[in-house]
Amino acid sequence: MLNILSILIGLVVLLFAVVGFVPLLGWLNWFIIPLGIVGAALGALSSSKSGRNLNILLIIICALRLSLGGGLL
Repeated sequence: MLNILSILIGLVVLLFAVVGFVPLLGWLNWFIIPLGIVGAALGALSSSKSGRNLNILLIIICALRLSLGGGLL
């Protein structure tokens, strides 16, 4: 059950991450990364690791996007 919840959180993070890739909306990543951390924590508590891996991948992608934009753009 926790893995399904983690995957659902990951899909929400993915949806917001797509919006965060639009120029001048990079600040959205500041809200996406903590949500991804919550999803990764729930995925770590479950027996299956697919939700955890999805959220970790999304956290890394959003952090890279945030660093390329200088933390704001």
